[in-house]
Amino acid sequence: MTGPAGARQGKKNSRIEALCVLGGHVRADVFGAAPAGAVAFGVKHTEGVSVDVLFRGRAEPEAVPGAGTRWPLDEGTVLRFSMSRASSEVNDNKVTVSFFAEGGKPINQAGVFLTGVGISLDVDADQDGVVEKNSPNKASWAWGPEGHGAILLVSCDKEFPFIPPSDCGHEQVFNREDLRDMAQMVLRTEGPQRLPRGYEIVLSISANDADKVGVFHVQNPFFGQRYVQVLGRRKLFHAVPYPGGAAELDFFVEGLRFPDETFSGLVSIHVSLLEPLAEGIPHSPIFTDTVVFRVAPWIMTPSTLAPVNLFVCSMKDNYLFTKEIQMLAAKAGCKLKVCFGYINRGDRWMQDEIELGYTHAPHKSFPVVLDSPRERGMEQLPIKELLGPDFGYVHKEPLFEATASLDSFGNVEVSPPVSVAGKEYPLGRILIGSSFPASAGRRMTGLVRDFLYAQRVQAPVELYSDWLAVGNVNEFVTFVPTSDKKRFRMLKKRVSFSGMPARRPRPPPALFRERHFAHLGYSGTDTKRVTINKVLSNDVLTQQNQYVQRCIDWNRDILKKELGLLEEDIIDLPALFKLDKQGKAVPYFPNTVRGMSPQSFPKKKNQLSRKKGNYLQDKHWSNTAWRLRGFEAKPLQRGEIARAWINTGLSQRGGFVVLAVGFGGKKVLKLQGVRHVLMIKKGGILLDLES
Repeated sequence: MTGPAGARQGKKNSRIEALCVLGGHVRADVFGAAPAGAVAFGVKHTEGVSVDVLFRGRAEPEAVPGAGTRWPLDEGTVLRFSMSRASSEVNDNKVTVSFFAEGGKPINQAGVFLTGVGISLDVDADQDGVVEKNSPNKASWAWGPEGHGAILLVSCDKEFPFIPPSDCGHEQVFNREDLRDMAQMVLRTEGPQRLPRGYEIVLSISANDADKVGVFHVQNPFFGQRYVQVLGRRKLFHAVPYPGGAAELDFFVEGLRFPDETFSGLVSIHVSLLEPLAEGIPHSPIFTDTVVFRVAPWIMTPSTLAPVNLFVCSMKDNYLFTKEIQMLAAKAGCKLKVCFGYINRGDRWMQDEIELGYTHAPHKSFPVVLDSPRERGMEQLPIKELLGPDFGYVHKEPLFEATASLDSFGNVEVSPPVSVAGKEYPLGRILIGSSFPASAGRRMTGLVRDFLYAQRVQAPVELYSDWLAVGNVNEFVTFVPTSDKKRFRMLKKRVSFSGMPARRPRPPPALFRERHFAHLGYSGTDTKRVTINKVLSNDVLTQQNQYVQRCIDWNRDILKKELGLLEEDIIDLPALFKLDKQGKAVPYFPNTVRGMSPQSFPKKKNQLSRKKGNYLQDKHWSNTAWRLRGFEAKPLQRGEIARAWINTGLSQRGGFVVLAVGFGGKKVLKLQGVRHVLMIKKGGILLDLES
């Protein structure tokens, strides 16, 4: 007899030895092994073996009921063996085939000696933290609440401080903290104390996955727990010594890179049983078991979440601002980290350099900072101040593509959780600024853009931001938390002049209806004094802002559609722009929209800007002006002197939002029947709008 899968002949042609893996099959060609003159055959077997007869032309096999049954010997007839339990010794099970001539005369017998072994490569396929044995879902992956599949973390943190790269660059584990970042994979075996001579068990990965996954296993377990990489960039296979009996071998698996434009996030690991055919002939696989992992994505956190750590750059001109931030952080109960000049190197725009997020698996999660390709002095900040134990780092820098201001991470924002046309986005959606679809304007570099799309869990929405000089989405849109069912509102800039056509039937803001004295300047540097009348009579400025409003409205429609927003979910903030020589818009009073929300403030919840320090109320809107003293909000009495103890207060009336911005402790305005107040410090706007 011949056994093409899992069988090899002994010294005599009538004896075959085969290794049968539990859950698999061994086939033997009965017709090819029959002696001359044989026309029928019969089969008998030991208790632990099941035998089926497969005939050519029949789809279903016929089970062997027991001794005494005979079948006609036709060309193509095959026996299929399987075993239900592992062997305790080599060749402890047997199948005997008897051949018969015409008239039922016995001619000869052939024996197949079987050794049953169990081999199973197992992972946490149902994401409950337990590595189940032989899960039916271990070789596939599916998204969603009813989905399944094992998850890997990228070991992008740095447990050992004196080794230069992050953990995923190492081929050995320096402490057990590294192992806690990795997913567990278990190789379970059962069978006799030894395998028949020549058989091997091998772990393997494809060459395509070699730079995406690493597998570690203990080395010399009797001389200390030292784990080394057995699969990875330079190791595609690893021979596993057979432990004998019932055993479990633990392996630890790490991701080496996040999903990107060339990597879907899925990796496969295989275990194979190899059989020797003859001396000088390579081994061939007779059994393979496969598990599939998905590398956990990088997930961006929205600004509406309560902060845990707060980072601020210390500059020569922001001492008072830094002190205010320290008070705010103390009240919010979050840690404050001040980055001094030797780290920021004169670059204050931390928001443009880094974006904070995290990565998560059932066994572990930790924050990960994404470093932008922008290089303006702060590139050492995430490496020296953030990268460490359980704090990861990933950097995206194009090799050949030039970077622009749209590659700053002020051009990457994320919404709170939203539901759009019945589809849930529990982690929100990333917002990316880009150029108008029909133009050849500035765009985010493809490397970063493709990376954000490849994470999949926060499906990006592309907005039109190239109309701005800097071109970042956080210049005109952000989100603040609320306590109602929606849980957030979107803040968006809006420009409107009296008599200027608008796409939506809203009354023009009082800012441009009333004729009051204004002190107008750009970004606090231009101190030229103008009046509102001059602003309103400036046809060029009116046309420029009409163009700006159309750009904003274009984005408004996209955001409403892609985030499932209604008009009542949007709060408009007044804005005024001018166009530079390149036709790009620059704001006269910027930085009113960026924010994240500290919690646990007394009486009112406020917003803290990541850049300039604006504080915005998000609920209990008042029809009167407010005084923010410390962090308590109280209504002002008529005739009382308002002191802006912190940077910004906010009030709303009739759908029109007004900011009150001032310098801490300065006497800024006498309130006599005032409905709204708008002030910008250091050469900005100062308005007294009477009832």
